[in-house]
Amino acid sequence: MGRRKRAGGGHGDAVVEVVDGGTAELVVDPERARAWTLLIDGAPQSHVDLDDPAYLSFEYQRRLGHVIDVVAPPGRPLRVVHLGGGAFTLARYVAATRPRSTQQVVERDEALVRMVRTRLPLDPAARIRVRTADARAGLAKVADGWADLVIADVFSGARTPAHLTSGEFLAEVTRALRPGGHYAANLADGPPLAHVRAQVATAATAFAHLALAADPTVLRGRRFGNAVLLASDAELPVAELTRRIAGDPFAGRVEHGRALADFTGGAAPVSDASAKDSPAPPAEVFR
Repeated sequence: MGRRKRAGGGHGDAVVEVVDGGTAELVVDPERARAWTLLIDGAPQSHVDLDDPAYLSFEYQRRLGHVIDVVAPPGRPLRVVHLGGGAFTLARYVAATRPRSTQQVVERDEALVRMVRTRLPLDPAARIRVRTADARAGLAKVADGWADLVIADVFSGARTPAHLTSGEFLAEVTRALRPGGHYAANLADGPPLAHVRAQVATAATAFAHLALAADPTVLRGRRFGNAVLLASDAELPVAELTRRIAGDPFAGRVEHGRALADFTGGAAPVSDASAKDSPAPPAEVFR
């Protein structure tokens, strides 16, 4: 879920199907010949351009695209685990920008997977395996140290499920990552940003280096929006990530180091016992 770089079309030209998670719509983008926006129960989830899979329209997906670009030298193949499939936008992006990458997508909504595969087929030459499973259960099946990058972008009813927010979940992430690998998560929150602060505090118990990218108004707690968390045991490419995100159509800011610790403000890490779903977005977010 997130803002688009440009406005999409109306709902008059759409494919509508009932999926496990609600009503899914694929709405034609009138500005791009073979591009579609996926919505679940009216909430925008992702945007795909079949002619140009390297094109990322949503604000948060552009930021995750920058993460994909900077975690390894340009063009180097990666092993990537995507928790949450949507329309497979980021898997398509990796396949387009880093050929020969090997990817696993974990998406629990089997009907949505069928819809996307039928309406927006994946390139058969791309090394993308899609597994229908709960994100945490699917992650548990990834071999130890297999992944260069784990991306968590999981929403159910526009909220991230509680069991994907805890330290125990991050223990599974670190197990699946190779030494020096990276974890990236799409977080959604609004004032007073208690969820994002707690997620940063939780990640700090599992990783040595953290960065958080978001619109400055979101970081200041002035509106509901998305923040992208990047974490690793290796030093992060903060300068390059900051440059890229500052140059986006929706310019963002990157917090790290002492500033990010101050932002966290003493928030307590989350455990399975204390975990809660991320907050529901206000209705006006999708108007």
